[in-house]
Amino acid sequence: MLISVDHGNKQIKTVHTQPFTSGLIQGDTPGFGTDCLAYQGKYYTLTDQRIPYRRDKTGDERFFILTLFAIAYEIEAMGRYSDTLMRIQLAVGLPPAHFGVQAKRFINYFDGRGAISFQFRGKPYAVYIENTACFPQSFSAAVATVKNLTASPKVLVVDIGGFTADYVRLRNGVPDMSACDSLENGVILLYNRVRARANAELDVLLDESEIDCILHGEHRDVAPEVVELVEKEAQEFVNDLLSGLRERMLELKSGRVIFLGDGVDVFRDYINEHVKVDYDFAPAMCNKQRASAVACLGQVLYEQGRAENAADHKPEYLRLSQAERERQEKERDFRI
Repeated sequence: MLISVDHGNKQIKTVHTQPFTSGLIQGDTPGFGTDCLAYQGKYYTLTDQRIPYRRDKTGDERFFILTLFAIAYEIEAMGRYSDTLMRIQLAVGLPPAHFGVQAKRFINYFDGRGAISFQFRGKPYAVYIENTACFPQSFSAAVATVKNLTASPKVLVVDIGGFTADYVRLRNGVPDMSACDSLENGVILLYNRVRARANAELDVLLDESEIDCILHGEHRDVAPEVVELVEKEAQEFVNDLLSGLRERMLELKSGRVIFLGDGVDVFRDYINEHVKVDYDFAPAMCNKQRASAVACLGQVLYEQGRAENAADHKPEYLRLSQAERERQEKERDFRI
């Protein structure tokens, strides 16, 4: 069965279940609640406290354990549970800026583990990840809306995530991979900026849920100066995001811009108020980056037989790396 998982820095998203926070607690005894997962002699429960940002999620087993949660949720939601070995085709994504360097390592993080045994909600699970496919996240997000964009000559899709804002330009519905990359302008950076300023200037400690409430207008019990600080930082964040896109030579005054991702709910009012270009928000089914975007692309390619072994997967670079370019320049100067 095909299962798609979006490993966000803020949330884990799947196709058929609600997103859950990218955080977990490990213990030697079963935790409270029904959603307890047992794996290799340890017990894991989910928490609202996310794992600190990790550029490379393969550094330890925590995102693999979160993936087991996601797989179990999906199997139950689809009614596909079996007490025999369940074979999985796994679709995952990475920010475009990290894709070339990390895709093979991220694939190997899941592949080659053999039969994986764990317990979830008191039931035994045995799964085997036959193959993992990895896609650039903004490209995958675009696929979910591409049917509605084929008539548009130029569209910029901007996916505001936890730590990155990924973008891809579409020309008549076809992704232009020369304009597919990431900016480090995700929601988590805004949280960090707000918390640092509130602590330094107002001696107030805010958590991420409180910041979300303020940004959604739910701040009756919050001091006015705190609300003002949060709203000002949000406005500056949106301005910085648009400036970052312009610096990448992405023209925002012609064509359409479509915003989607976890950050859309947070910044919708600020985008409406301060963005002056022609823009839209992705439909509700695409607005939350619930891995269905990756699944749309992965399922189509898989059904067409367009899959490859993880060991054969390699990036196709559009240009030399900066280090290689600098080396060529030094060698040329030396010959001169």
